[in-house]
Amino acid sequence: MATDAPPPSKGGPEPTPHAPSTEEFIEVQESAEFGELRQAHRSFAFPLTVAFITWYLVYVLLSNYAGDFMGTKLFGNINVALALGLGQFLTTFLIAWFYARHAASKLDPKAEAIKSRMEGAA
Repeated sequence: MATDAPPPSKGGPEPTPHAPSTEEFIEVQESAEFGELRQAHRSFAFPLTVAFITWYLVYVLLSNYAGDFMGTKLFGNINVALALGLGQFLTTFLIAWFYARHAASKLDPKAEAIKSRMEGAA
């Protein structure tokens, strides 16, 4: 019976990465490098999370208690409520885009350095 699996490599099986011990994980978690990684994540994620939740709650409160304001026509059948509601989607995508850029430039290199050092330790 034929399969689509590639033939085995001639050099033998590839070596598996080093599996860190619990002590190594704790040591890395307590390191300054990991602390910098955690701080870089938190300094970005927490303020944006608070800002977005505040923005969302303002929208919900305006929808509940400022019906006349939210019903104000901007143009055609577009009112303030629809514009702010679409703004919720826009800010969601913008935050995701900003986070992807932040992670790629600030978080991923630090995380990859920690990972490769842990997997390389034998």
